[in-house]
Amino acid sequence: MLRCGQMMLAQALICRHLGRDWNWEKQKEQPKEYQRILQCFLDRKDCCYSIHQMAQMGVGEGKSIGEWFGPNTVAQVLKKLALFDEWNSLAVYVSMDNTVVIEDIKKMCCVLPLSADTVGESPPDTLNASNQSKGTPAGRPAWKPLLLIVPLRLGINQINPVYVDAFKECFKMPQSLGALGGKPNNAYYFIGFLGDELIFLDPHTTQTFVDTEENGTVDDQTFHCLQSPQRMNILNLDPSVALGFFCKEEKDFDSWCSLVQKEILKENLRMFELVQKHPSHWPPFVPPAKPEVTTTGAEFIDSTEQLEEFDLEEDFEILSV
Repeated sequence: MLRCGQMMLAQALICRHLGRDWNWEKQKEQPKEYQRILQCFLDRKDCCYSIHQMAQMGVGEGKSIGEWFGPNTVAQVLKKLALFDEWNSLAVYVSMDNTVVIEDIKKMCCVLPLSADTVGESPPDTLNASNQSKGTPAGRPAWKPLLLIVPLRLGINQINPVYVDAFKECFKMPQSLGALGGKPNNAYYFIGFLGDELIFLDPHTTQTFVDTEENGTVDDQTFHCLQSPQRMNILNLDPSVALGFFCKEEKDFDSWCSLVQKEILKENLRMFELVQKHPSHWPPFVPPAKPEVTTTGAEFIDSTEQLEEFDLEEDFEILSV
């Protein structure tokens, strides 16, 4: 599940920097942004989304090193690690209680553009990667690219067939990043469907360790499909899943909201809810901010004391063993 979370996030970063239509070609020289994305996921503890960082951040979610993660836990881990990642500058929103709150997302993603004084002081990489000031009139809020993750429980021990059509509909949305899930004892990254079969990538393949080469590039062949994607019947899916969506601009999010209202909320038994206002019975929404600790995304978070400023989220997934 850690690897599946990396795959979903990597797809979001490709959409962020290279565009959704970008395709990888073997032996072809790639843009520098692509190489930098790869370096975020190398199996080294100084890489911001390495398996080391994800496992360590999971300690703050009540998961010991080596303990199995579910889709919701991985989503919470990605949300916290993204706070240390200034280059990609993503806003990660993980829905709660099967409810996506439009007001909260707008509050998190609409940020004031950098002032002239701030621009002069900020590191070049941060400015180049961020769209906070590019093409935005002075004083008007800019949109921080959004990674939206919706953890769901679609049944008790197996998926309820009533959710099948709505689940498949999510893959059709142009903002879709697929879904995290699997079946008992196996985690998969689902990227589409064909009829009543889900198409998935299987992370259970041992790969040779790769690192940055002398010229700063990464041997990237094992980061891509060396075998054809596999398929499984949707009714064999474990009911604990997490849907992923990426909205680079505010208009992408508004379009997603319209699609959800048209295709998902029309069902009598809704897969999840989309509401305009923050529910009054919920605690006030506070946009996540980088905690005051001595670590960054480029350093290994090696002490649970550094995680105390994070709010723990209840882990609700039930996995069959």
